[in-house]
Amino acid sequence: MTVQGSCDPAFAGVREVFEQNFAEGRELGAAVAVYAGDRKVVDLWGGVADRRTGREWRADTPCFGFSCTKAVTAAAALLLAERGAYEVDGPVTDWWPEFGTAGKEGATAAHLLSHQSGLPAFARPVSAEEAADAPARAAELAVQEPEWTPGEAHGYHALTYGWLAGEIVRRLSGRTVGEFAKNEFARDLDLWIGSPDEVIERAARMSAGRRVSGGGGADAPRPAGDAALLDRLAAAYTDPGSRMNRALNNPHPGKGGYNNPVVLRAGWPAAGMLATAPAFAGFYRDLVAGRVLRPDTLREGMRTRVSGPDRTMLIDSAFGLGFMRPAQTFFVPAAGRDSAFGHTGAGGSIGLGDPDAGLAVAYLPNLMGDHLSGDLRAYRLVEAAYAALS
Repeated sequence: MTVQGSCDPAFAGVREVFEQNFAEGRELGAAVAVYAGDRKVVDLWGGVADRRTGREWRADTPCFGFSCTKAVTAAAALLLAERGAYEVDGPVTDWWPEFGTAGKEGATAAHLLSHQSGLPAFARPVSAEEAADAPARAAELAVQEPEWTPGEAHGYHALTYGWLAGEIVRRLSGRTVGEFAKNEFARDLDLWIGSPDEVIERAARMSAGRRVSGGGGADAPRPAGDAALLDRLAAAYTDPGSRMNRALNNPHPGKGGYNNPVVLRAGWPAAGMLATAPAFAGFYRDLVAGRVLRPDTLREGMRTRVSGPDRTMLIDSAFGLGFMRPAQTFFVPAAGRDSAFGHTGAGGSIGLGDPDAGLAVAYLPNLMGDHLSGDLRAYRLVEAAYAALS
């Protein structure tokens, strides 16, 4: 498979890893981009954007980013806090009175942003068509009883995060997350949360990879505890009644999965982004450079608010205000463990920024991995980028 694009000689290791992923059959189509400061040092793509038609991946092919979307939603919410629209550690009821029911009276905006609100899943099945109505889904969560008291624990809010953290943006700006992000800091980026049809038509089409095999798959860094824990993870993932399954699979995207135009047009704020790799890396470049948020706002957003056992994912996770921090759910090389932030996506994608290193990385594949807690394709690319800096 021919890899196209450009790569600074100092970052040749990233190209080698990217090409190796194709050579080993780990990719269908993919793109990776890296910024060192404001300098784009890697912009590579290759493979097939649509397995059905054989359409090739091009320089301007956008790809679905799954939960990588959450970092964009978090940045939008933090920008409003920076402007004084609300207090991060203040009560949600200050700006969303209806939320203060069923034991959620003490919830703060920080709880919504850091997966502590106790609402990791909807209490009933929700369709893709229903999920397109953001105000209605937020209203539904506002009256739902939490699965734990907000603030007493954390558990990954895989999809509900979008209608919780996203409600900060909708209520306090009058715009959807996608509209706010596009107008405020993504105007010049090929990045959308809620995509027009012409973008959907040229987007890469997601394809299923191997079946899920537990916490990370055979080629991912293993969670501590190994066999017994992997069995627990695999069982939870496939058990319709488990919190993990309910959180990851409801709302269901419907026919075509995450290729469904209903989902892509709606732009779920937790998992609805289409972007090119250079644009997504450009988002992190601008975050790191202080062009989206002030440096002190970003540092506060990065500051680890929760870490340890995740009540949804059953392994250790760590979150700031919407951003993942290094943990079993966000594998980062040793060089970035103190200063890296970002978010992974279920299909194997990743977005990462590091203010100390001046690094921004984005990787977007369309062959979905089978990994619950990491994807070695992304890890190897990030590792190579850090190695190039040193």
